Amino acid sequence: MIGKGKDLRKLDIEELIEKANILIEALPYIKKFYGSTFVIKYGGAAMIDEELKRNILQDVILLKFVGINPVIVHGGGKEISDLMKRLGKEPVFIDGHRVTDKETLKIAEMVLVGSLNKEIVALINHLGGKAVGLSGKDGNLIKAKKRLMKDKSGKSTKDVGFVGDVVKINAEIINVLNENDFIPVISPLGIDDEGQTYNINADSVASAIAAELKADKLILLTDVKGVLKDEKDPDSIIAQISEKEIKQLIKEDVIKGGMIPKVEACLNAIEGGVKRAHILDGRIPHTILLEIFTDKGIGTLIRSE
Repeated sequence: MIGKGKDLRKLDIEELIEKANILIEALPYIKKFYGSTFVIKYGGAAMIDEELKRNILQDVILLKFVGINPVIVHGGGKEISDLMKRLGKEPVFIDGHRVTDKETLKIAEMVLVGSLNKEIVALINHLGGKAVGLSGKDGNLIKAKKRLMKDKSGKSTKDVGFVGDVVKINAEIINVLNENDFIPVISPLGIDDEGQTYNINADSVASAIAAELKADKLILLTDVKGVLKDEKDPDSIIAQISEKEIKQLIKEDVIKGGMIPKVEACLNAIEGGVKRAHILDGRIPHTILLEIFTDKGIGTLIRSE
């Protein structure tokens, strides 16, 4: 019995030493990013699975407690479609964009602002952080305009309704929240000069906010491992890639489909002054911490030239 007790004690100490080594590995990154701003686009499976949701938001809270200013921009496309179907309205998409009439816009606002935003804020507060929920309409945070989609010829446009593009980010309210140790949680709705509301792609909103804040990092959480050399091989992840290399892979049709708007959001952020952009698999527990605070990382880092 004494021998077994000694073995267990040794095992406990080894586990504690391993935990200490993890903290030591993270230390230079904590020092490097202290006082910086990370804009995190939160969406996909990490918003649906309860355990993943807690893991992601615990990561965000930890970032705040080690001196980083996280800003969350959340999506909600699946939830909007689910509510539409329950209300007897079938979602319609054109070139990946939801056709958003007045009724659909009301549903989107109900889901994004009235439901999801409040749930995220409540969970952060419950887990020990301090969060405040915003939409792009609050404080004129996101000024928007109607999106005009062109067909392949580039001559005529397709009307997708109240879908918008970001015109300007008024970041004053974000800065006030950051300075007072709150985590801003932002839903991707914008408003134009006439007071019309628009639903905006969350990746685009996160990119624009990151550029306006001159954030150190833009982090996009997705349901894939990152940018892949071969979309059929999930292990062909590209750990680091430059702007120039991304543009070449798009031309070669290696990067295609739903990944294109994500990498374009990253490129726009970098061109706007963001230092680094990351595409991470939100299905991996504590994916943000693994990418930011370990030597190897687990996603795709996009850097400027």
